[in-house]
Amino acid sequence: MPGGRPRSFDADAALDRALEVFWRQGYEGTSLSDLTAAMRINRPSLYATFGNKEELFGKALARYADGPAAHAGEALEASTGREVVERLIRGAVELTTGDDTPHGCLAVNSVHACGPDSTPVRHKAVAHRKAAEVALRRRLEQATDLPPGYQPDTLARLVHTITDGIAVQAVSGRGRDELRHVADLALRALFG
Repeated sequence: MPGGRPRSFDADAALDRALEVFWRQGYEGTSLSDLTAAMRINRPSLYATFGNKEELFGKALARYADGPAAHAGEALEASTGREVVERLIRGAVELTTGDDTPHGCLAVNSVHACGPDSTPVRHKAVAHRKAAEVALRRRLEQATDLPPGYQPDTLARLVHTITDGIAVQAVSGRGRDELRHVADLALRALFG
C-alpha cells in the first residue's frame, strides 16, 4: 500500500477467522467487535483491508465457496449425472456436520437470518446459491444418465432443496449419521 504502513497481520488468516464467525453466528448475529476480536485486528485495519462489514461478508462468502464448500464445484467434474448429484448431497452432509467447523451452511444461514436492513447481504447469499444451481443445471444438461422424466432444471432445484434441507437440519442439531441416512434415502429415491 503506497504511502501507508505495511500490514502487520495475515489478511488470509484474518479472512478465514471472519468466515468462521459469520458461519457460526450469521451475518446479523455478528458485530464488528466480534469480527475484530476474532480477526485479531482493529477496525481501521478491517476497513482498510476488507471494506465494511457487508464487503467483508462478500469476501467470506467467496472464500467459503472456494474453501470449505469447494466440494460443490468439484462435484460438477464427476463423470456421470448420478455421481455429480451423489457427491453434492453427500458433500453437504460432511460440510454441514463437520467436527471442526460450524454446523449448517454459511449461505443458507445468511439467507434465513437477515432482516430488512441486511437485504444486500441476503441478495449476495441468494445470488451465490442461484449461481451454484445454474452451474448444476448446466452440468446435468450434459448428463446422459438422468432418470426418465427428470429435467435438468427441476433436478438441479431438487438437489439444492435437499442440500439446503440438510444444512438446516444440521444447524438444528441433527447428527452426521442421521443425515447420512437421509442422503442415502434421497439418492435411492432419485436414482433407485
